[in-house]
Amino acid sequence: MQRIRLRYTKRGRLRFTSHRDFQRAFERALRRAEVPMAYSAGFTPHPKVSYANAAPTGTGSEAEYLEIALTDARDPEKLRILLDESMPTGLDIVDAVEARTSGLADRLTASVWELRLDGVDPADAGRAVEAFKAADLVEVQRRAKNGLRTFDARAAVVDLDSRDGCDGRDGPDGSETQSPQADRPTEQPCAILRLVVRHVTPAVRPDDVLSGLRAVADLAPPVPAAVTRLAQGLFDEETGTVTDPLAPDREAAPAPSTAEPAAAAKASAPVGPA
Repeated sequence: MQRIRLRYTKRGRLRFTSHRDFQRAFERALRRAEVPMAYSAGFTPHPKVSYANAAPTGTGSEAEYLEIALTDARDPEKLRILLDESMPTGLDIVDAVEARTSGLADRLTASVWELRLDGVDPADAGRAVEAFKAADLVEVQRRAKNGLRTFDARAAVVDLDSRDGCDGRDGPDGSETQSPQADRPTEQPCAILRLVVRHVTPAVRPDDVLSGLRAVADLAPPVPAAVTRLAQGLFDEETGTVTDPLAPDREAAPAPSTAEPAAAAKASAPVGPA
């Protein structure tokens, strides 16, 4: 049985799709692409697909991950292309590797988020960020199944900074890319927050951090923030960055063998006189 790990996105209006909506679209794509899926046992077999730490409905993402199990081996890149062609635009399959290590979910320990705050002056956002970072404890409330739950939104935040302007943003690799919300008006003040948060229990989400900014500095955007996950993976304590969770699988792949090409070249070489 072969296992393939995929990275996919939620862009544009497709950020409003729920996790269940994505599951249905992805399983249809598996059927269209005729992927030789492995299925679970029991009375209602399901394709073996493992989803890891999906982003909340309404948030965009450049870094969602899942793993599928196949009964027959396939080339990961060719499989990625087939699946991407079968998915709606905005739910894009952008990376694929063969799983050669264990514990993909265990490598998703932190996320990098971008929060676009339309109608917020960057200077006000900067002051609120400094107040949040200076606090030892920032208690916020979130409604749960059992009522309101109070927890600390500060401890999980590794880094938070404010940036000016909303015409463009830096991509996960540091290159400047067009903001996914660029169709919004840009004449009004606008601030960008970059947030790095650990995955803890209870989970601290971007909206929890916004609640914390309101609590410590009375920062209240006039319209809902546009939130995009730029990356998720292991947090590197030395560099302060979130690393690619698929990198260990790439590094574990066997190096291309040079023995066969060399043997073929030797076999095809002209034979001289004895």
